Amino acid sequence: MTAAPGIVVIGGGPRGTGVIERIAANAVELYGDLPLDLHVVDPHPAGGGRIWRPDQSPLLWMNSMAEDVTMFTDETVELAGPVVAGPALDAWAEDVRAGRVTPDADPAVLAEIHGLAGADFPTRRLQGAYLRWTYERALAALPPGITVHEHRTTALAVTGPRGGRQRVRLQDRPEPLLADLVVLTVGHLDAEQDPEQKGLADFARRHALVHMPPDFTADSGLDALRPGEPVIVRGFGLAFVDLMVLLTEGRGGRYENGEYLPSGREPVLYVGSRRGVPYHAKIGYPWTGERPPLPQYLGPEWTEELLKRTGPLDFRRDIWPAVAKELGHAHYHRLFSTHPERTALAHEVFAEKYAAADPGSPELAGLIAEAVPDPADRLDLDALDRPLEGVRHDSPEALQEALRAHITADLARRHDPEHSEDLAVFLGLLSAYAQLVRLGDIGSWWHGFFSYLASGPPGPRLQQLLALSRAGVVRFLGAGLTVETDEEQGLFRARSATVPGAHTEARALVEARLPDPSLRHTASPLLRALRDGGAAITDDGLLAVDPGDSRVLDDEGRPHPRRFALGPFTTARSSGAFTRPRTGGPAFRQNDAAARAALTFLRDHSCRGRLAS
Repeated sequence: MTAAPGIVVIGGGPRGTGVIERIAANAVELYGDLPLDLHVVDPHPAGGGRIWRPDQSPLLWMNSMAEDVTMFTDETVELAGPVVAGPALDAWAEDVRAGRVTPDADPAVLAEIHGLAGADFPTRRLQGAYLRWTYERALAALPPGITVHEHRTTALAVTGPRGGRQRVRLQDRPEPLLADLVVLTVGHLDAEQDPEQKGLADFARRHALVHMPPDFTADSGLDALRPGEPVIVRGFGLAFVDLMVLLTEGRGGRYENGEYLPSGREPVLYVGSRRGVPYHAKIGYPWTGERPPLPQYLGPEWTEELLKRTGPLDFRRDIWPAVAKELGHAHYHRLFSTHPERTALAHEVFAEKYAAADPGSPELAGLIAEAVPDPADRLDLDALDRPLEGVRHDSPEALQEALRAHITADLARRHDPEHSEDLAVFLGLLSAYAQLVRLGDIGSWWHGFFSYLASGPPGPRLQQLLALSRAGVVRFLGAGLTVETDEEQGLFRARSATVPGAHTEARALVEARLPDPSLRHTASPLLRALRDGGAAITDDGLLAVDPGDSRVLDDEGRPHPRRFALGPFTTARSSGAFTRPRTGGPAFRQNDAAARAALTFLRDHSCRGRLAS
């Protein structure tokens, strides 16, 4: 008897769950009632995967409000498959409270669900319950001919000929899984240490110091950071926020009336980065009124024109000018339509001249200066990106005051609807991302800029940061942070361009950022095997995939007929794990295209009587 065709999804986190949801949505149309074995491989529970697993601290939050998170498509998504509506996280919580949904969650998480409001920032373990429910709902929607097999283990390699069945080698079983198709959705994985990190680790071992390379903060050995001792922290993004929380509240400290009351078990965190400031706070008010018409300058036609060009694209030359003009369009449309008293030209006049001016030109700068009298109302993307560029302070204490003022001002603005042009720029960023993801690998700068401006921490976290700064538990180091090693004294030493001549010494160094997704330094044997087996790798070390359906490309640019990949380690990476409702998230389009291509391939080969072996 011929075995049923098989598809293996490696990675059961949000991306894998999203692909399975799209397989379920398209299966009746494209695959019918044919038999199929669907294997899901992940060492962690499917649905949430590693990052959203249920057994983690309730102190760790998402950086999105419950009403801004969905795993389901709507009519704003460009996709060939059917839209299958489903609840955003806040609506799902309401379904749980009303008894319409019974999630697989422990009592503590159920209590969180019952107290959740749309504007709340849920815990990660609560989001994990939503993801598990989404996964189970997708499985329930599969046709009866599809049988699901979960493997709670790690995939080590995928081998097999282009024209035949693939073999997925697993960590804990001698025989491989046989697969007619493989979809890699492994998310963020650990990385080997690059030469700089290896040198720092070797130095730390020689001098009995603590060195923590880039890692998932929740999985780091934080017990090595001792109470009262200084710790140099390089990185000021979301990984730093997790570190800050686990080393303060996680060690028994608490907040009262806006002040932090230490437990005495905290280390002292000296934090700096390239920018020297934390990510911008999440915007804390809803959208009202007319939305800016998007895309305006960065639509599908623009993308298609770029894709027709021969040779590599240069982000700053070929892409950034149009992105900047698109974000400016969103900003000024909102300013003119909502706050005309802060402008000096008729909107129609400004819009016509803005459209005619070249991006970055003196004519455009002159038009904006004429039409928007207050510089604070103008969009200055360079200043937003590098607020400490050229700023110097004569003492560390002066920097502490200045950074607290910067964070306080950011919090005030990001929660003030009088500056709703900031929210318009956020919508412009989402629209731009949906187009830029079609271009494949455009370098890492854009992704970092997007995260800094659009994917920052909840406002309450920055309020806590201010309290920790006032309490002396967190100390700011500034921008352009460098770390040196002193062999004679056996210490790490940090310097910043923001306070010339000052330095900080410590016996502990933490790299507060996620591991690099590059396949050049990945610690994943699965991705190393792909890299070494002829898959195409970009200059940034990403796995090259077909922009249409996410098939893995080989080093000659040919799509592999039986291998797909989606996620941060690929050129199909999108802006985040989740999508805001009604924003046409590109991840949905990618998931749908891959699922439809996979089902079509399996149907066509199955109908011939037997897949090649």
